Amino acid sequence: MFLSIKNIPKVKWSSKKPLNFKPKFSTFVYLCIGLGIFGLGEGLLIVSYTGASPWSVLAQGISLNVGFSIGVVTFFVSIFALSLWTFLDQKPGIGTILNIIIIAIMIDLSIAFFETPQNFIGQLVMAIVAVLLVGLGSGIYLIANLGPGPRDGLMTGLQKKTNLPIAVVRGFLEITVVSIGWYLGGTVGIGTLLFAFGIGPAVALGLFLVKQIFS
Repeated sequence: MFLSIKNIPKVKWSSKKPLNFKPKFSTFVYLCIGLGIFGLGEGLLIVSYTGASPWSVLAQGISLNVGFSIGVVTFFVSIFALSLWTFLDQKPGIGTILNIIIIAIMIDLSIAFFETPQNFIGQLVMAIVAVLLVGLGSGIYLIANLGPGPRDGLMTGLQKKTNLPIAVVRGFLEITVVSIGWYLGGTVGIGTLLFAFGIGPAVALGLFLVKQIFS
């Protein structure tokens, strides 16, 4: 079952090593596609108005106090998360840097160009699709193996330290972050709960699907 996945799969377009600064063109393209899908999912969850993802709740809370857009705050939050890698023996790659940039841009673009559905069912459907998109985007860019993003680096680093399933580690991180974000004033709703409890399985499903399609 995909929920028992503990390691990031490898496919034909995966980079052989994360610290690869001259990757194959296909690897680079899939990396950017994955990050774009990830950022779109994050943005759509905010647009759904059912509550943001845990990390976006944190960004919202900070944004309310500093006056920057959620995308800009997300950029700086990612930089902070990256600094925590020091304790997890993680090393950044091209994917790490592009993660910080592309996701921040996609969040602001999604908020600018998509509208909130008029009824609750539509909002809920958008929220569910958003979580699945983040999971799929994570699966694609993690398998590219050009370095995880700051948040996923925490996930994979903690997984290696604890040997717990990826779904468990990711769920723990999201629940912790949303608690801090809510305290700072970020918006929490049913979409937040969907993300907090669903993102672990969604990422694991994303990894499984990408492996099955490209193996």
